[in-house]
Amino acid sequence: MKDFFRVLRIYLPPYKAKLALTFLFNLLAALFIVFSMAAMIPMLEVILEDDKEVTSLVEWAFDKDALFHNIYYYITIIKTKHGAGTTLLYLGFFGIVATMLKTGFTYLASYTITGIRNGVTRDIRKAIYNKMIQLPLGFYSNEKKGDMMARSTADVQEVEISVMSSLDMFLKNPIIIIVVLTSMFLVSIELTFFVFVVLPIAGFIIGRIGKSLKKTSREGQTKLGQILGIIEETLSGLRIIKAFNAERRMESRFSVDVESYRRTMNKLQRRRHLAHPTSEFLGTIVFVIIIWYGGSLILKEDSSLNMATFLMYLGMFYQIINPAKAFSQAAYSIQKGMAAYERIEHILDADLDIKEHDGSEQIKAFNKEVEYRNITFAYEDVKVLKDVSLTIPQGKTVALVGQSGSGKTTFVDLLPRFYDVQGGGIYIDGVNIKDLKLYDLRELMGNVNQEAILFNDSIYNNITFGVENATEEAVINAAKVANAHDFITASEHGYQTIIGDRGSKLSGGQRQRISIARAILKNPPILILDEATSALDTESERLVQDALENLMKNRTSLVIAHRLSTVRNADLICVFNEGQIVETGTHDELIEKDGIYNKLHSMQMS
Repeated sequence: MKDFFRVLRIYLPPYKAKLALTFLFNLLAALFIVFSMAAMIPMLEVILEDDKEVTSLVEWAFDKDALFHNIYYYITIIKTKHGAGTTLLYLGFFGIVATMLKTGFTYLASYTITGIRNGVTRDIRKAIYNKMIQLPLGFYSNEKKGDMMARSTADVQEVEISVMSSLDMFLKNPIIIIVVLTSMFLVSIELTFFVFVVLPIAGFIIGRIGKSLKKTSREGQTKLGQILGIIEETLSGLRIIKAFNAERRMESRFSVDVESYRRTMNKLQRRRHLAHPTSEFLGTIVFVIIIWYGGSLILKEDSSLNMATFLMYLGMFYQIINPAKAFSQAAYSIQKGMAAYERIEHILDADLDIKEHDGSEQIKAFNKEVEYRNITFAYEDVKVLKDVSLTIPQGKTVALVGQSGSGKTTFVDLLPRFYDVQGGGIYIDGVNIKDLKLYDLRELMGNVNQEAILFNDSIYNNITFGVENATEEAVINAAKVANAHDFITASEHGYQTIIGDRGSKLSGGQRQRISIARAILKNPPILILDEATSALDTESERLVQDALENLMKNRTSLVIAHRLSTVRNADLICVFNEGQIVETGTHDELIEKDGIYNKLHSMQMS
C-alpha cells in the first residue's frame, strides 16, 4: 500500500480542487446514510411499541437524548391526531428524502472522481510516452520493442483498471466507515467495541491472501510483453518467415509463450476471484456473531439497547460491510496494478544519459569546423572507437568507408549526441557539443539513413516532419530538388497520399527521395548520410544520387558509404578499421597508397 500512496502523491496534486469536492460530496452522502438509518428507529418503535409517547418539549441541544425526546414529541402529536398509519407514512417520506440526498451526493462524488481518475491515467500515459522519446538510443539496445509496447499500453491499462478504480474506494469508503462507526458508538459503545475486535481478524485473513498477487501479476505482465514482442517480430519479418517456410517454428514459439501466459493468468485470476467469496463469507460470520452478541445485550434486564435500536444498529453495520468488502477487493486490485506500475517505473526512472547542464549554450549557426578530438567509445565492454581524431572544415564533404563493424555509424551518431563519447570530445566551432543545448545542436543537422524512416501519414506531412510553418511552395521545391515531385504528383492524392506503415506503399527509391526532400526542407548546415543509396537498384540509385548531390551543395557532409563509387568526389575519404582511422586522403591519393582502400576498391571493381 505504501507504493500505492506514493503513486497518488506524484499524480494527484494537480487535482486538489476536485479532490476537495469529492471529499465534501462523500461526507454529505455518509451523513445522509446515517439520517436514513436513524429514521428507522421511530418507524420501528411506532410498529413495535406504544410506550414512547412524549407530551412535552425540552430545550433543543446537540445531544442525542434531547434530540430524540423532541422528535418523539412531534411523532406523538402526529400519531394522536392522524393515527399510526399516517405517522409511518410521514416517517417513510423523511427516509425517502434522506435516501434521495444520499444517492444524489454519491453520484456527484462519482462524477467528480471520474475526472480525477481519467486525468491521472492520461498523465501517466503522457509521462511514459514523453520519457520514451527523451531516452537515449542506448537504452533501447537492451530492451525488446514488444516489451516496451506492453509497458506503455497493457501495463498502463492495468494501472487504470486496478489502481485508479481503487481511488474512488479510498476517497469514499473511509468517510462512510468513519461516519457510520461514529454513529454506531453513539448508539451502543459496548457493541461497537465488540465490532472493533472482530473486524480486524477478518481483515488480516483477507490481507494475507492478497499479498501473493503482486509477484504473480508482475510475472503475467512480463509474459505479455514477450508475446507482444513475438507479434512485433512476426509482422516485421513476415516476408522472411514465409520465404524460409518457418511458419510452424514461429507458431510453436508463440504457442509456448501463450500457454505460459495462460497458466500464469489462471493462477492470478483465481486468486483474485477469491476476494469476493472470502470477504462475503467472513462478513457473514461477523454479522452472525454481532447478532448473537447484540441479542444477548437486549435480553439483559438492565440493557439500554431495545429491539428497534438494535435493528437500526444492524442496518448501520450493513452499510459498512460493502465498503469493507471494497477494501479487501481493492487490496487485490492494487497489488496487481502496482506490479504493472513497477514495470512502468522501469521506463520513468530510467537515467537520461544524454543531458544538458545548467549553463548550456545556444548555437544558431555553423561557421568554421567540426572537430573530433581523441574520442573513445564502447558498447558495454566492447570498444568501438579508439582514440579517433578528425577535423571537418565547413562546406567540405568527408566520406567514411570501411568494413561493417569498423565504427563508422557510431562515429557519426556521436555528433548529434545519440550517444555520448566516453573519452575525448567533439567540438563545433571550438565549443564542446556537451556544452550546447541539445535542440540547437540537432537543429544544425539533417539525416538521411540507409533505411528511410517514414511515418504512416501523408507525403506532405512526412516531408514537413520536424519543420514548423513550412509553406506548400517550399515543400514542392524541396521535392523537386529531391527528384520526388514527379512521382508524388502522379500518385492518387498527390502530396496528401497516405504512404502506409513505414512508407510500405512506396518503392525503396521513392521512400529515400522523400527522406531527402525532408532534409532539404530543413536546410541544415551539417548533413549526415548513412549509406543512403546502398539498398537501391541502379535506376533508383542514380535518381537518389542526383538528389543527394543537390542536397550536399554548399553543406558540410559526413557520408558513410559501402559503394566506393559514390564517394569518388569527396573532399576527404577516411578509412575505418577496427575502430580507428587508418587511412585518409582523396580517392586518387588512397589508390596510390595501395592500402586498405585500394584493396576494397579493387574488390568492388572486380
